[in-house]
Amino acid sequence: MSKLFFLFLFYSTILFSQKKDLPLNIFKKELIESGRQAYFAKDLVTLQHITTKVDSLHKKTKDSILLAKYYHFKALQAKLTYTNDSAFYYYHLSKNISKKLDDSLAVGRRLLSLGILQREAKDYLGSEISFIEALEYLEPINTTVYLERVYNNLGLISEELNQENDAIKYYNKTLNINKITKDQRNFLFAINNLGLLYQKKIEHNKAIDYFEKGLAFDNIQEKYSDQYALLLENLVFSKFSLDNTTKIIQQYNKVLDIKKSLNDLKGVSTTHINISNYYKDLNQNKKALFHAKEALQYAKQTHNNKRWLGALELLSWLTTGKESNQYLQEYIQLNDSLVQHERSLKNQFAKIRYETDKKEKENTLLKTENEKKQAEISFHKQQTTIGWLFAIASLLALGLSISFFILRRRKLVYNAQLQKEEARENERQQIAKSLHDEVAGDLRLLHQRLEKSQLFEEAQKLENVKDNVRNLSHQLSSISFDKVSFNDQIINLVSDYFSPNLKIKVTGLKGIEWSEINNSIKRLLFLSVRESIQNSQKHAQATQITINFSVHKKSVFLEITDNGVGFDTSVKKQGIGLHNIQERVEQLKGKFFIMSEVGNGTKTQIQIPLNG
Repeated sequence: MSKLFFLFLFYSTILFSQKKDLPLNIFKKELIESGRQAYFAKDLVTLQHITTKVDSLHKKTKDSILLAKYYHFKALQAKLTYTNDSAFYYYHLSKNISKKLDDSLAVGRRLLSLGILQREAKDYLGSEISFIEALEYLEPINTTVYLERVYNNLGLISEELNQENDAIKYYNKTLNINKITKDQRNFLFAINNLGLLYQKKIEHNKAIDYFEKGLAFDNIQEKYSDQYALLLENLVFSKFSLDNTTKIIQQYNKVLDIKKSLNDLKGVSTTHINISNYYKDLNQNKKALFHAKEALQYAKQTHNNKRWLGALELLSWLTTGKESNQYLQEYIQLNDSLVQHERSLKNQFAKIRYETDKKEKENTLLKTENEKKQAEISFHKQQTTIGWLFAIASLLALGLSISFFILRRRKLVYNAQLQKEEARENERQQIAKSLHDEVAGDLRLLHQRLEKSQLFEEAQKLENVKDNVRNLSHQLSSISFDKVSFNDQIINLVSDYFSPNLKIKVTGLKGIEWSEINNSIKRLLFLSVRESIQNSQKHAQATQITINFSVHKKSVFLEITDNGVGFDTSVKKQGIGLHNIQERVEQLKGKFFIMSEVGNGTKTQIQIPLNG
């Protein structure tokens, strides 16, 4: 066991033995701080024991702060074991308890952690939402240390979304706050991120200025050796990119030694890749191959998926024949697996948000219903004329009976139409599955054989056909709202198309109880939104799209407006996609309208009855 764990056992024994004399608040703070230190030391065993102690103390005292901290420590355990979906779940629980306690600082910190997990899973839209919500809690209490971190992460998100001007703005905001906090580590993070931004823009002279500014920081090598290694490595990369080869390998080896001494094995894999690329550019393939293999080993050991892929790609270039093909196949399989995992993790995050928020709503609803029942009991006790009530009830029953039979017949017809829609969706799903599993698979095998036969032109054409088949299978695939809610499906769809050149605004989505609406209706609305966005992007050359959902008089309404080039509706016919949407809307007794003028954009309106 670690030294930290023995210290924990020693202090916890003393604390519990003196529990009668020690104030509870002091004991609680000591326990929580020991948990934080265990996490920073990456001591999972100690952290697990402390988490159990926190849970035990909560059960004795019923202190909700301890319950929030218990879920927080569970999240930290999940992070140490690389189970980010569990970490997201426990952070979410901790955040919700802190919200009820009006603990703005704790809520802001948990939202910061949630946003970082989402950013690492490439859920950039969800991450941005978490960080913006964190600002809403942290700015009123002016917690500059955490505000600094939030703005730095918003800069990273903006970079991933190719919003470079926003990224620079957020990093400069971080540096302005840093003038107050004087947090040297956060200052170095921001400086390094600005350098990396210009490095990505291939403006290496600007990048070098920032890296050298960081390296000039007072005693950085002694105070913050990890940041020193990071800045030095990035500086070396930019200098080498400008054909400055002076002491390149010596400086890379220095970085490698520092990272190994800090047990920063993730960073070690990155440095080995940089060294491998350096030797590759010098055509020293034997040395390049050694460092690429070292990078692969450390990347696998630390679950550093980005460097894992980079190492495999390098090895496929540095080797030949069967060995090269083996590395390439491993790269393709890992890349496909990671894309699938990221998509699954993104959906899992959305599901966790939906389920926890749903439970909160259900608890509120139960409370409201109980109050309503109590009011009804009091009301009935006050009634004195049962006869009048009976007479009125009889008249109402007669009216309801007539209405019931009319509505029942209408409902049966409507349900039959919904069942037809479900049957059609099943057919589409079968076709999509055959295209993806059988046709695409056969094409991939044929593509590999063509490449082995060095028929590269034919192989590329076949690759394009395979991509078209996969795209078609994805378009035909049915959308399920059982695991991921309609609300999150729409958000994910919008985030897939949202870009600096195409701004998409969605309104009214959260104001509707989608769980009460039939899946066939939600599926049709989803397809309508997707078809309209694709048309606006591909044909209308739109830069802005507004999507509005609403429910009124037992119908759901969807209105989609873009600022594209528009068209003359009296001349141009609808495309096959919109024509199919119109047919499906009308089959559900709905209404479909398209209004457009040349130069004035296009507006699509859909109305679907909820109960026929």
